[in-house]
Amino acid sequence: MAESLTLTVSLRGTREVRGKCQIFRLTGLLDAFSEPTFLKVINKYIEDGPAHIILDLSTIDFVDSSGLGALVRLVKKAKGESGSLQVVSNPRVTQTVKLVRLEQFLSLQPNVDAAIENLKKL
Repeated sequence: MAESLTLTVSLRGTREVRGKCQIFRLTGLLDAFSEPTFLKVINKYIEDGPAHIILDLSTIDFVDSSGLGALVRLVKKAKGESGSLQVVSNPRVTQTVKLVRLEQFLSLQPNVDAAIENLKKL
């Protein structure tokens, strides 16, 4: 069962633990306004475990450079906790990520099922 996350007015989401991973489904804007709260909340969940994270950004409307920076920091945090982070993307997010050539680093996936399958290979 998914629990609601308290983020910001412009960024909402849910968290679900499934097996050895946490799935965060986010909607809204991942920008300079929402980035500090987003980082604080997700970092805490990574520390509490499990450290394998799937961020479902398929319904995100906008990601700016602050949001991309937060994603990079979260990948590093998850790896530091012996976990991983994968991003489920949409065309808008994918385009932004590819502009800065982070698609491999952020492990972009087409959907949550593909991300879960990818976890089995780790």
